[in-house]
Amino acid sequence: MSDHTYRVIEVVGSSTSSIEDAIKGAVADAAKTLRHIRWFEVVETRGHVENDQVQHFQVTLKLGFTLDDRG
Repeated sequence: MSDHTYRVIEVVGSSTSSIEDAIKGAVADAAKTLRHIRWFEVVETRGHVENDQVQHFQVTLKLGFTLDDRG
């Protein structure tokens, strides 16, 4: 295993169906512009309630990705 340096960003994903879909959607969307995503950490979970029903799940994630090796 080699040593790595990671950069960390925060993103928020949302879904009308589940927390898991919110996580998967956030990672998939971030992967459209980021390379080498290696891990995520859920730092906050919340939702939106309307008429006594859960309408949206929101999840704040920290994403870690390795920096390009340009050497």
